[in-house]
Amino acid sequence: MDWNHYRFRSLWALPAPAPTVYRSLERIEDYPRWWPQVRQVTRLGDTGGVVRIRSLLPYDLTTTLRERRRDPAAGVLEVAIDGDMEGWARWTVAPRGSGALVRYDQEVVVGKPLLRRLAVPGRPLFRANHRLMMRAGRRGLAAHLQAV
Repeated sequence: MDWNHYRFRSLWALPAPAPTVYRSLERIEDYPRWWPQVRQVTRLGDTGGVVRIRSLLPYDLTTTLRERRRDPAAGVLEVAIDGDMEGWARWTVAPRGSGALVRYDQEVVVGKPLLRRLAVPGRPLFRANHRLMMRAGRRGLAAHLQAV
């Protein structure tokens, strides 16, 4: 087992129509407005950006995101991830009643040296840190969607 390899999946039920949610998720430059752990986004053209994130644990991760797939009809946004983590992430947005169900999938290998050294003892903390970040993201996006 590679202790630096992670797979994550989150499901968010949101109170806004799927197309509205999709449009919000497309705009990565707006993530810091509604997602507290996304500290900074620097846009790189129309299809990428540099993102700095920090959750509960005292370290920042900086990644470069490059668009791999943007399919509004299917509700899919997918990016390649490079930097402190390497891999991919995908949002899938589907209608659910009057709202939307959002699925987030991510598969990454951590490259940041400190996190690699702490891979075995820190793994439960890293996974818990990710869950807390995703929970805050869901809450923040839900509040953002109600304000829009």
